[in-house]
Amino acid sequence: MKNFKYIIGVFLTFLMLFTSCQDDNVEFGDLIAPTNIQLSVDIVGADATNPNGDGSGTVNFTATADNVTAIHFVVQNTTKLAPGGVISHDFTQLGLNTYPVTVIAFGTGGVSSSKTFEVEVLSTYSPPADLLTMLTADSQRTWRIKAEAKPHFGLGPVGGSTPFEWYSAGANDKVGTGMYDDRYTFNIDGTFTAVTNGTVFGREVLIDELGGSGGTADGADILNYVYGDYTEQWSLTAPGGVETISFTGLAFVGYYTGGNHKYIIHSRSSNEMVLTTTDGNNGFNWWFTLVPE
Repeated sequence: MKNFKYIIGVFLTFLMLFTSCQDDNVEFGDLIAPTNIQLSVDIVGADATNPNGDGSGTVNFTATADNVTAIHFVVQNTTKLAPGGVISHDFTQLGLNTYPVTVIAFGTGGVSSSKTFEVEVLSTYSPPADLLTMLTADSQRTWRIKAEAKPHFGLGPVGGSTPFEWYSAGANDKVGTGMYDDRYTFNIDGTFTAVTNGTVFGREVLIDELGGSGGTADGADILNYVYGDYTEQWSLTAPGGVETISFTGLAFVGYYTGGNHKYIIHSRSSNEMVLTTTDGNNGFNWWFTLVPE
């Protein structure tokens, strides 16, 4: 009888282990590493006469791979998430320089493959002194959304040149959304610090890129999404002669829209600037008026 009980115990233990292994296989599936990583490089302004670009230093990358579920890039020691395998990057080191660009392709089960490419880019843009002074006060300067006046936040068509063409929020219209208490500091050393006071404002689905939590849905807006203070880098370029602020990582101003985290300076004075950016859905251009704190 003792031997019979022992055999039954061993059988049940084996059955449990077998069932557990079956469950694990169902959960994780096959581990397939991506292959055939390819990179398409579009240097802004490049032509037969200027093969390394127009001097703006802006490059658009498109990566593909077989059996891929997600793609990241590593450019100038910065990791960039790439929805759809597409990113834009500004190389601001003056002169003609060669840079390594690593594409990391993720497959099922989280396994990954990588491949490094090289790109030769010309950068000749040196920001005007008055622009640097406006942004940083030659040291650091903190900005906020100009909530007290219309227009300060709105939208229009992608590529539109008329500020706030389709919608413009009235004075203090977005109180309680998590936007008006945010502060943005531009430092002369290229660092950008955002103080969120715990919550931010942004577009549904896109705002989840931040990795925060909570928030309240109001149509397509997410109010008071929980997200902490952060520090990134900022730089200036002027592709096609258009002054543009570029942020690293997921940095943003006013309302989170995803996209390429580049903000065209539509207009500026010593104490005010109007910025616009295209959202990650390529649905709208979003507009912001900022003033110093």
